[in-house]
Amino acid sequence: MKLSTVMVANAVVAFLFGLSLILAPAQLLSLYGMTMDAAGILVARLFGASLIGYGLLTWLARNLVDDEVRRTIVTALFGGFAVGFVVSLIGQLSGVANALGWSTVALYGLFTAAYGYFRFIKPSAG
Repeated sequence: MKLSTVMVANAVVAFLFGLSLILAPAQLLSLYGMTMDAAGILVARLFGASLIGYGLLTWLARNLVDDEVRRTIVTALFGGFAVGFVVSLIGQLSGVANALGWSTVALYGLFTAAYGYFRFIKPSAG
């Protein structure tokens, strides 16, 4: 697999969830068995905005050729997804979400593994 393929997949997932969280946060999160008050909806929309930013970053960075820039971006994405994996796993094990919450754990785990591969195992692969 190529890094550009991972970044395109990351962009697509980020755009889909980002737009969903901005446009219909309560409806999306109800699928996970969560209810939201006004403050929660605001935070969900802010997270959606951040996801749009990550989507733009990964989409625009997908074909970069500068190794130092790519390594920096991959390191940041690896770190963010690793923390997200731990947080989503703790949340899931605590019963915050229904069974669909495991899909969030899986997405964070897959992107952590993919960016970890391109950072630590094949840092020059593209």
